[in-house]
Amino acid sequence: MTSDHRAARLATRLAFFVAGFGIACWAPLVPFAKQRLGVDDATLGLLLLSLGVGSVASMLAAGLLSARYGSRPVIIVSGIGLPLFLPLLAIAATPATLALALFAFGAALGSLDVAVNIQAIEVERLSERPLMSGFHAQFSIGGFAGSGVMTALLAVDVAPLPGTLACCALALVAMIVAAPRLVANKPAQSGPLLVLPHGAVLLLAALAAIMFLVEGAMLDWSALLLTGSGRLPAAQAGLGYIMFSIAMTAGRLVGDGVVARVGDRATLLWGSAIAIVGFVLLLTVPSVLTAMAGFALIGLGASNLVPVLFRRAGAQTAMPVGLAVAAVTTAGYSGVLLGPAGIGFVAAATSLPAAFWILAALLVIVLLSAPLVARTQP
Repeated sequence: MTSDHRAARLATRLAFFVAGFGIACWAPLVPFAKQRLGVDDATLGLLLLSLGVGSVASMLAAGLLSARYGSRPVIIVSGIGLPLFLPLLAIAATPATLALALFAFGAALGSLDVAVNIQAIEVERLSERPLMSGFHAQFSIGGFAGSGVMTALLAVDVAPLPGTLACCALALVAMIVAAPRLVANKPAQSGPLLVLPHGAVLLLAALAAIMFLVEGAMLDWSALLLTGSGRLPAAQAGLGYIMFSIAMTAGRLVGDGVVARVGDRATLLWGSAIAIVGFVLLLTVPSVLTAMAGFALIGLGASNLVPVLFRRAGAQTAMPVGLAVAAVTTAGYSGVLLGPAGIGFVAAATSLPAAFWILAALLVIVLLSAPLVARTQP
C-alpha cells in the first residue's frame, strides 16, 4: 500500500469521525434548546424533525454532485459546514431560527454521509481490501467522542455556545487534516445523472431501511422495553442501548478482517442470524443478564451489515455509484425517521414486544437476501 493510499484511509476515517462527532454534539444541547425557547414536547418534536428533513433533502443532491464533480469537494464543503452550523444551534432564539439552523445542520450531515461513503468505496477499491466496516466504526467512535466532550463541557458549567465553539474547532482541525488527503475520484461517465433506483439498488435500499430501522428502534425503544417488562428501573434502562452500541462499535472495528476472511455473503448470513438470536433472547427470557446479552448480540450481528450494503452499492453496475449510494443512504435515513414512529403505532395496537418481534422478522428478510446481495459483486 502506497503512502497516498494510507493518507486517503486516514482522511476517510477522519471524515466519518466528523460526521459522528457533529451529530452527537447536538444531542446534549437538546434540553438547553427546549429551555431557551420555552416550547413543549410536541413543538420540540416538530423542530427536531427539521434535522431529518434537511438530511434527506440533501442526499439526492449530494449523490448528483458527487457523480458530477467527485465526492471530495462535497466532503470538504459539508464536512466544514457541519461544525460551522453547530454553534447556531446553541444561540437560535426562536422556533423558526432553530428550525432553519437544524435544517442546514441536517443538510450538511446528509451530504457528508453520502459523499463519505462514496469516498470510502473508492478508497477500498484502491486498497484492494475490505475497509468499510472500519470506516463506519469511526462514525460510532465520533459519536461517543462528541457526546462525551459536549457533556463534559456542560457538566463543568461551560455554556452551550462556548462548548459548541470548542467542538467546532476540533471538527474543523480534523477536516483541515483530511481535506488534502481525500481521493479526487473521477466523476461518472457521461450519461443521465438523475436515475430512479432500480435493480440491485432497490434491494440494497430496502435492506438498508431495515437495518437503520433496527438501529433507530434500539435508540428510541430499548429503554422502554426494559422498563415495561420490569427488568430495570428507568434510571438504569439506558444500559441496553449502551450494550448495543459498544457491541456494534467493537464488531465494526474487527469487521474488515472478518469480511476479508469469510466474504460479504457469509457476513450477511451470520450477522443477521446472530442479531435474530439476540432478539429471541431479549424477548423470551425474563432476565436482566440475558437481556444485556441479547442487546450485545443484536449490536454485534448488525455491526457489519450496513457496511456490506454500501460496498455492494459501489459494486453494482445498474446505475452510477453516487446515485446508488445516495439511494441507499436516503432509504436508511427514512428507516430511522419513519421506523421508530411505526414501532410506536404497532406497540400501541398490540405491545412493544410484538413490535420487536417484527424487527426480528425483518432481519430474516436480510438473511434470506444475502445470496442476492452477494451477486452484485462484479
